[in-house]
Amino acid sequence: MVEIDPVCKMKVEPAKAAGKSDYKGKTYYFCAPGCKKVFDKNPEKYL
Repeated sequence: MVEIDPVCKMKVEPAKAAGKSDYKGKTYYFCAPGCKKVFDKNPEKYL
């Protein structure tokens, strides 16, 4: 299964993700630590 990084829209395999965050009951996966950091500061902006 492939997920989409909510920040940069890249495809991410959860097993190989650089990071993940849980927000409002859903898990989001990131291609890079920078994307996770940006998302964690303001999740609503990227959803």
